[in-house]
Amino acid sequence: MKHLSVLDLRKKKADNDKIVMVTAYDYTMARLVEQAGVDMVLVGDSLGMVVQGHEDTLPVTLDHMIYHCANVGRGLERAHLVGDMPFLSYQVSPEQALLAAGRLVKEGRVHSVKLEGGERSCAAIERIVAAGIPVVGHIGLTPQSVHAMGGFRVQGRRDDDAQRLISDALAVQEAGAFCLVLEGIPTELAAEITARLDIPTVGIGAGPDCDGQVLVCNDLLGLDLSFKPKFVKRFAELQHAAVGAFEAYAREVREGTFPDAEHSFHRKRPTPRLAKLY
Repeated sequence: MKHLSVLDLRKKKADNDKIVMVTAYDYTMARLVEQAGVDMVLVGDSLGMVVQGHEDTLPVTLDHMIYHCANVGRGLERAHLVGDMPFLSYQVSPEQALLAAGRLVKEGRVHSVKLEGGERSCAAIERIVAAGIPVVGHIGLTPQSVHAMGGFRVQGRRDDDAQRLISDALAVQEAGAFCLVLEGIPTELAAEITARLDIPTVGIGAGPDCDGQVLVCNDLLGLDLSFKPKFVKRFAELQHAAVGAFEAYAREVREGTFPDAEHSFHRKRPTPRLAKLY
């Protein structure tokens, strides 16, 4: 089965067929979301927070991203794989951006790359696209700009900020991006941007009118019940099940009831026929 292409994903917008994207970071989770039939899998630099335990995404390196993209890619057969370009892998120059994107494709085996920023990132987008690498844009709440934004704050609530984001969206499309992530912006603004663009939008904290939605696998599975931003819906609460399983394992080890005979190996006994030979 071939992976969904850029053309397949753009056709979904034309057909009003919602795009399902999940953020994942490893082979096991990739296999599970693949079995669920998602359309796109994003290896986000959010791994800095979800996997590495940092307060933000800034410490993530290009080598980190390549490693996780390659692992996720081995678990996918149909889903389109997107790899995030981490902080300072594309901001210095378009040439630097192309080299980083090329490594994600060659070594990380992604089908497209994602980078943050509107008009300020267009030169990088154009250079990458010109080399034949598909690009997903990302505007609104852009985590790599956390310090400039004063924290993880909803963007575009004021009229002037909303107009800036509309201009950013149009510029990213003009630069050649085939898809645009809208994060942390008002529902009404996301609906307007989606209607004005020819390329599909994928929302996270941007309301229901985007052409698709994305959530982090750990969040929608409820693996960390202490993390509950407004835009996350838990479709399960697996933290309870996981902790319960670990507790049961620890209890049985301490009681000496695990491993039992069923979960242990044994020496082979001679068959009756072989026994007669001695």
